[in-house]
Amino acid sequence: MLAFYLVVCWTSAMAEFMQVRQHKHYGARREINKCKELLRFESESIDFLAAEFLNETDTRGGGLSPRKQMEVFLRFVADPGFQSGIAEDVGVHRTTACKTVSYVMDKIIDRANFWIHFPATVEEINEAKIQWQRNFRLPTVIGALDCTHVQIKKPNLHGDEYVNRKGCITINVQGTCDALERFTSISAEWPGSVHDARIWRRSPVREIMSRFDGRVCLLGDSGYGISPWLITPFKPPTNEAERRFNLCHSRERVVIERCFGQIKRRFPILGNCVRVASEKVPKVVVCCAVLHNIAKYLGDVYDDNFEINGDDEIEEIDVQHENPGTTRRGADKRREMMLFVNQ
Repeated sequence: MLAFYLVVCWTSAMAEFMQVRQHKHYGARREINKCKELLRFESESIDFLAAEFLNETDTRGGGLSPRKQMEVFLRFVADPGFQSGIAEDVGVHRTTACKTVSYVMDKIIDRANFWIHFPATVEEINEAKIQWQRNFRLPTVIGALDCTHVQIKKPNLHGDEYVNRKGCITINVQGTCDALERFTSISAEWPGSVHDARIWRRSPVREIMSRFDGRVCLLGDSGYGISPWLITPFKPPTNEAERRFNLCHSRERVVIERCFGQIKRRFPILGNCVRVASEKVPKVVVCCAVLHNIAKYLGDVYDDNFEINGDDEIEEIDVQHENPGTTRRGADKRREMMLFVNQ
């Protein structure tokens, strides 16, 4: 009898408990932007990217929709590069993910010159100069120049050439940017052992700048030789006027370091190691630069609060710079800019 009574009481209690659970209300949970976390872009921006680079009627890319193809590629550049994990995150087979990454990468490369463009005409140069003056102080400047190292797998051919001064296997990537932190050029073909100044001497951008013979210039660090089209800081400054110029120069040149910092934070594949065949590495870097510029165009910001870590500090070695006449004219232009800063 006692056992029966206990069973009845337990049943009644459970009924009341279940009734309470049925009427329980939960507070709204904090929504996490999984799209931005995994793919580094807002959902609307991904739609734009898919429409910009991928054709709805093209059946290549594993039979996936353009949106899904773009998601696969974005997960690839937002990840250290293990495609098995990418496939799982996006919900496709690893083989499909691998093919899709290559396909989308080629599509972005086809449009790279539209989204990464260095001013070459008088009109474009003047527009870039005006934009710089709106945001900064130094006159006749149209952008900033620097290099950064991106770690890669050691190539089978000439692998030792890719060992940089820190002993890491890298490529040395040269970039220029404008006042709005958009890349205007990117070069990702040079092994990590090659000095920044040598890359600059072989750069098509240097050839373009030299045509204007000092009417406009870029800002570079002291690892480069000075010229009328590339202004570097005084090394070392000998008076207060030169120190003030160097401070102004540093505050404005940092825009290119910000670009490199932003691209590596948005796309961790560049900040970790690009684990693809060596011949595809430049494509990955250029694609990330294109996506960076599009993010600027769309106003799609990702983690903009970062500190420049200085892992690409200036290498102080003797390198062949410009000829004496060019160096002298560059020094004269720098002195004019110094006088302007100290007015």
